[in-house]
Amino acid sequence: MVMKGLSLRGLEVFEALARTGSVAQAAEITGLSQPSVSQQLRNLEKALGTDLVDHGRRPMRLTQAGRSFLARAEAVLAELQVAQSELAVMDLGHLTTLSIGLIDDFDNDLTPRLATLLADSLTRSKFKLITLSSLDLFEELEAQRLHMAVSAHSGEVLEGVVEYPLVQDPFILVAPKGAEQPMQHLPFLRYAREQLISRQIESHLARQQLEFEERFEIGSHLALMAMVARGLGWAITTPLGYMRAARFHDGMEAHPAPFGEFARTISLFTRTDWSDQVPQEVAGMIRRLMQSQIIDPAIAQVPWLSGQLKVLG
Repeated sequence: MVMKGLSLRGLEVFEALARTGSVAQAAEITGLSQPSVSQQLRNLEKALGTDLVDHGRRPMRLTQAGRSFLARAEAVLAELQVAQSELAVMDLGHLTTLSIGLIDDFDNDLTPRLATLLADSLTRSKFKLITLSSLDLFEELEAQRLHMAVSAHSGEVLEGVVEYPLVQDPFILVAPKGAEQPMQHLPFLRYAREQLISRQIESHLARQQLEFEERFEIGSHLALMAMVARGLGWAITTPLGYMRAARFHDGMEAHPAPFGEFARTISLFTRTDWSDQVPQEVAGMIRRLMQSQIIDPAIAQVPWLSGQLKVLG
């Protein structure tokens, strides 16, 4: 039996307070008034019999008990969001075929969950799911070999294509842990020029009139992150890329981009001749999965990403 005073709303309020340290910001996130946020926190602390935050500090800081409880609360909220996604799966039994492609940024977390959810709902259909680079996905969609593609937007006008924005993924700087002024003392590790992410980064640097020595050009994202963690240089990536490289986090750290904020948009694309209710529902499912599987864990690990890494639509 759940103890009296322990509520889902209270957990959501506590998580928002822990993330922002501000009653006002927690109220904005949860859609409650500030007095209601304070009351929810008091109810939760009373139910648990301990203070979760240091009420005498601004911004609020978690107590030791609060830090311990936060990990449990985040796990509960993440599982509830996943459960919501699973319950919200639409009936796709009327489809005879469904083919969808995704960029490989999601191989660790979202793609496996999405594949199982879609397969469960495609009771009598032929189902194909592949991972490719963004540029290759656009080619497959244009050739009508895919019904839908989840990809970074290229920035170009796409004829005959409907876009459903999913998430804003800001560019960030990653550097070896503890490195001081890495941009001055270490080389720039680039993505391979053929990749869409490389073109987006290079275009931004050109607009900022910034040039860096061209020594390293790496086509493998994980190899690039491994090189950063080994202290061989610094790189520009995104939170989705950073979280995908969790095995290297002990050796590197994330920083805001030091040359102006810029971001890429991850969207679901489909051709106009296939733009019925199904893509909208699949987009909604992916947004929920992204929130629970990627965005919430990323913001918990890198709090300053709050408000920058976010679901769209």
